[in-house]
Amino acid sequence: MNFETDNMDDKLILLFIMDKMEIPLTKNNILDIITRNQWLNYMECIDILNQLVETNLVYIVDNVESEVSEDEKRYCITYSGRECLSHFYTRIKLSLREEITQFAKDNGLKFKRSQEYLSEFDKSEDGSYKVTLKIKEPLINVPLLEINLKAPNKSSAMTACSKWNEKAANIFEYLYDTIIDN
Repeated sequence: MNFETDNMDDKLILLFIMDKMEIPLTKNNILDIITRNQWLNYMECIDILNQLVETNLVYIVDNVESEVSEDEKRYCITYSGRECLSHFYTRIKLSLREEITQFAKDNGLKFKRSQEYLSEFDKSEDGSYKVTLKIKEPLINVPLLEINLKAPNKSSAMTACSKWNEKAANIFEYLYDTIIDN
């Protein structure tokens, strides 16, 4: 392992965040977490993330879709990363470990949903809006469900997208139970 001692603590913090979140995170998720909480510097975090990938302490989750944009790539801590963290996590201040752990408990579901429940809308030629609602399998990035709706105006399209995060699981469960024979 080529850990530079000057930023080893920052690398451990990032590994600790990834471990506590318990889901693969996009680069944007990681940057959002660290900047919102001011745990690491934005630019240093990008460099640290790349170093962790190079040293095989973090890996990029392989997606089934071959053309995945940089924003959709997901990063996950490796077994080696967890092992490294287990030896050195005490270098992270206890108060910071507790803060990260609490953040993960409070926000983990929100980040998971943001990766699984996707929504977007586009204006159609007739002035209405096409709303696309998806539930994706996060590790393989394949849609489990995709619904296309026509909304009469932008406000209705925005409302449908905002409700999707709250209602997607119930809608999926209802459709599955109603349509699929077990």
